[in-house]
Amino acid sequence: MKAIIDNINKADWHLVTEEMHQNGYAIVPKLLSDEQCDMLKANYDNPNLYRKTVVMERYRFGLGEYKYFNYPLPDIIQTVRANIYPKLAPIANTWFKALKIDIQFPLSHSELLDKCHKNGQEKATVLILKYHKGGFNTLHQDLYGAIYFPIQIVFVLDEPDTDFTGGEFIITQQIPRAQSKAIVLKPKKGDVLIFTTNFKPQKGSKGYYRVHMKHGVSEVKSGNRHTLGIIFHDAVS
Repeated sequence: MKAIIDNINKADWHLVTEEMHQNGYAIVPKLLSDEQCDMLKANYDNPNLYRKTVVMERYRFGLGEYKYFNYPLPDIIQTVRANIYPKLAPIANTWFKALKIDIQFPLSHSELLDKCHKNGQEKATVLILKYHKGGFNTLHQDLYGAIYFPIQIVFVLDEPDTDFTGGEFIITQQIPRAQSKAIVLKPKKGDVLIFTTNFKPQKGSKGYYRVHMKHGVSEVKSGNRHTLGIIFHDAVS
C-alpha cells in the first residue's frame, strides 16, 4: 500500500484544488497501477466482498450492473479512501463556507464515518460498476443520507479505446436561469477522476451561488468497462 500512499502524496493537490474550485472536477493520472486495476476487476465475481448487487435496468438507472462492497473494505480501497479524503476535506470546507452553509467537515475520514454512524448511516458506499456493449448510466447524484461528503472519486479500471469504446464520463452543470452545460471526460486506466457529488460554488455579482451538477456514463459502443466508485460517506441501507 506504500506505493499508493506515495502516489497520493506526490499528486499536485494545489492544482487539483484550483481545478475543483474552477470546474467542479479534476483528474489525477495513474494513481493506480495496471496490476492494481486488474486485481480489482478479477475480484468482481467474488460474492464475499459485496453486500448488494444492483441491475441498473430494473430501476431505470441505465444498462449495466454495480455491486456495493461490504465492510471491511479491501486494503487497496481502504488505503485510497482514508488517504485521499484529507486532501479533499479542505476543498469541501471552502465550498460550504463560501455558500454560507453551517457545516465543516472533519479532516480525518474516520471522524466523518463516526458522524455517519451516529446518524444511522453504517453501510459501505464504495461500489464497482460493469458495463457491456450498450451499457450506460443515467445522470444522477450519490447522496445516500443526511450526512454526506460533497466530493467523490472514480477510478477507470480498463483502457479506453483499447478495452472498450464509448463509455465517456458525463458531467452536467445546471447554472440558475440558464441551460445545462455538458462536459465529456475520458480518464485513462488507473486515473482517478475527482468530482462534486451535488454542487459547487460559483462567484456571481451578488456573492456565491450553487451550480448543481450530475454525472453519468455515455453508451459503451464495444468491449467491457469497469470502474471503481468511492463515496466517502456511508449509507443508511
